[in-house]
Amino acid sequence: MKPDRYSRQSLLAELGTEGQRRLRAGSVGVVGAGGLGSPALLYLAAAGVGRIGVIDPDRVELTNLQRQVMYFEADAGKPKAEAARERLLALNSEIEVEAVVAHLTDLNAQDWV
Repeated sequence: MKPDRYSRQSLLAELGTEGQRRLRAGSVGVVGAGGLGSPALLYLAAAGVGRIGVIDPDRVELTNLQRQVMYFEADAGKPKAEAARERLLALNSEIEVEAVVAHLTDLNAQDWV
């Protein structure tokens, strides 16, 4: 972990260095990388959550860029989960990101979670 990256949030009494270590050791799965999922994913990556999974079956569309803030025009046509993975790793190279291009179903939920 780069020492300066999380120095400001580690100063928070509610978090501290131990809390930051716990974030780094944590895992979060996000279902959907659209209007709500994309900013949530950005914040999770920026905060230093160590492992993030994202599952989404859709592709990036230009008509959604006004609310899906993680994507750029050049991402149009790409699977959202894969474009999200690229963007999250560009934001924070210290994390792991698993991208699944699929609907979450009762058949794949246990394996994904």
